[in-house]
Amino acid sequence: MTGAPEAPLRAALTALRTEPGVPDSFPPPVLAEADRAAKAPVLPTPDVTDATDIPFLTIDPPTSTDLDQAMHLSRRPDGGFRVRYAIADVAAFVVPGGPLDTETHRRVMTLYFPDEKTPLHPPVLSEDAASLLPGRTRPAALWTLDLDADGRTVAVDVHRALVRSRAKLDYASVQRELDAGTAEEPLALLKEIGEARERLEVERGGISLNVPEQEIVEQDHTYSLTYRAPLPAEGWNAQISLLTGMAAAELMLTHGTGVLRTLPAAPDGAVGRLRRTAHALHIDWPHHLSYAALIRSLDPHRPDHAAFLQECTTLLRGAGYTVFRDGHLPEITTHSAVAAPYAHCTAPLRRLADRYASEICLAAVAEQPTPDWVLAALEALPKEMTEGGRRAGAVERGCVDIVEAALLKDRVGEVFEGCVVDVEEHRPTIGTVQLETPAVVARIEGDGVPLPLGERLRVRLTRAELGAAGVRFAPA
Repeated sequence: MTGAPEAPLRAALTALRTEPGVPDSFPPPVLAEADRAAKAPVLPTPDVTDATDIPFLTIDPPTSTDLDQAMHLSRRPDGGFRVRYAIADVAAFVVPGGPLDTETHRRVMTLYFPDEKTPLHPPVLSEDAASLLPGRTRPAALWTLDLDADGRTVAVDVHRALVRSRAKLDYASVQRELDAGTAEEPLALLKEIGEARERLEVERGGISLNVPEQEIVEQDHTYSLTYRAPLPAEGWNAQISLLTGMAAAELMLTHGTGVLRTLPAAPDGAVGRLRRTAHALHIDWPHHLSYAALIRSLDPHRPDHAAFLQECTTLLRGAGYTVFRDGHLPEITTHSAVAAPYAHCTAPLRRLADRYASEICLAAVAEQPTPDWVLAALEALPKEMTEGGRRAGAVERGCVDIVEAALLKDRVGEVFEGCVVDVEEHRPTIGTVQLETPAVVARIEGDGVPLPLGERLRVRLTRAELGAAGVRFAPA
């Protein structure tokens, strides 16, 4: 399958970037403040540890330069592990209430397009002065998480520090080293700690949907789509971030002020609907087997399992941000997919709420009051984050829709092999079909016969238009 031509696709992406709500260029006062901050960051507290002797490393996609996190893993002399996790100290560069701060509340999150991104902070900060680039001394919130031999947290600390990363690694090369057994400590410990944390996740009843996602690939000035399943190393790396987010949530709950990432438990009706779907797909779900355990037993490459996993994503919708202060804890404090209290705190260069979570945790460990500028912003954060998340999701889906349409625009009328992965409950002739090649997931509309959920189906492309109309299929 050849890629989509660059020129019409870039025009469609440019149009997507000009839609209401998508931020445009940074205003001059914001850029001026960012330039000043890049040259002379101001650490909010004078007691900053020099941790530049610790050989931190980063693991990110190969082209990433907005590096929020750097890690160092080691064994504890008395058994277990020590995780040091440095998070970019964005507060050292952003003056509360200033033009840059105001602009970040307008943007909320970095938005990613195939050809460029719309960053939360000006690139002079997010890709340079505040980024944990190798060989550069940077301010950070330095987490130290001591784990026992099973990976359970036994001690937590976080304080401001100066750090210097030694290496910028990417997931594929890390995976190759770990698979070949050539990785040395501290990198070799990523697998050991990651797998230990994954076992604890199973024990807690946490949920990980290991479903291949559509990924836009650019090569030789053309774009294509592929299905990409996360590498194990990505999962282990995510466990370090998850570990830190869980520790942050517990600190804030003890402190009595915080911002949590929460997801209510699925209502009985939703689980009942999933059980009916499993029955329809002939997937055995014994009553003694938990929802989380069933998901781990499924193979996303099987059409029936892929359809069930698609339905499972509905239970993970509805996550939000919950704030509390002055010891008045919220009714819901947990994230049901994590199966524990959890907070976003490890990506402050790309996500607004993380800057506030970091500050609250730093205050909690130092036994100091939460800064006034943090308290002043707390109440508005959940709505801001929800709107920003919705915008980011719409941009992500919009980009994929555009590439799908560009790939298929000259193939209307052709027949493809697909799998029906979703069917509307009250309109069973309408649903979602997933093609193997090209990697397209799109709406399918039948003509009176219910769609066969979880089964392979020959489908005919009826529409492929760059824009709101998008891609549509019908049973062949």
